[in-house]
Amino acid sequence: MKTLVVSNQKGGVGKSAIVTQLAMYAVEKRNLRVLVIDSDQQGNSSKPLLKSGLVAAGKPFSEYLLNKGTTVPHADFVLLPGDPQLGKLEKNAAMHNTIATNFRHLLASVDNDFDLCIVDTNPFPDIRLTAALVSAQYVLSPIQLNQEAIDGIAKLRADIANVQATLNPKLKMIGLLPNLVLPTPFQKNNLRDLAQHFSNLLMKTPSGFAHVKERTAIAEAQSAGMPLYKIPKTSARDAYKELSEVFDHVLTAMEVK
Repeated sequence: MKTLVVSNQKGGVGKSAIVTQLAMYAVEKRNLRVLVIDSDQQGNSSKPLLKSGLVAAGKPFSEYLLNKGTTVPHADFVLLPGDPQLGKLEKNAAMHNTIATNFRHLLASVDNDFDLCIVDTNPFPDIRLTAALVSAQYVLSPIQLNQEAIDGIAKLRADIANVQATLNPKLKMIGLLPNLVLPTPFQKNNLRDLAQHFSNLLMKTPSGFAHVKERTAIAEAQSAGMPLYKIPKTSARDAYKELSEVFDHVLTAMEVK
């Protein structure tokens, strides 16, 4: 099983939509067995996946972090949903080592049951994000094309490098994914600057540097709990074509088979 952490230390970047649509794409279009872990107490990935009717839901994810051996449903598409208790874990410093150990044990216990595990993370770094990065092989970071996000790339690189150097040398950065991109001169200039200064961190697809445009069809798919390609709109077909190219690149980079 390959494990991908989808992370950004800033909220509102459309991270949960990437997680949700990637998971449904991997199951329905690539015939992969997928486990989704929602480690954010807001449960923004959990809500559309539960609404979809495609997943078997396990217990709230906090139970897996607090209780070693909590069982995972036997199915090809499983969600461990986010819950309010997750937001309290950082304050319980005495449990931090146990939480990290239990996270790793969870992944090891289902290693033969799934092809892909996708972890949605909370926007503020704490023990949940650390435990995920320590246990995963790959990380993907959706970002918005604003100056604040671009200025934060150096810190992101430093944080990942620190985890690689001290805790998980196997962790690989798949790349930055500009998301919710608008066709404005400001964002076009920022994408150009990003490509100029951080080209090694951007994902290269046949169409150029990977990015995801802001489209109402994606928001509609999330609200309906549906895979994007099932939304009967031209804009949804265009968005699906764009996203599927990005998802194929991510899965190829992870060598998911």
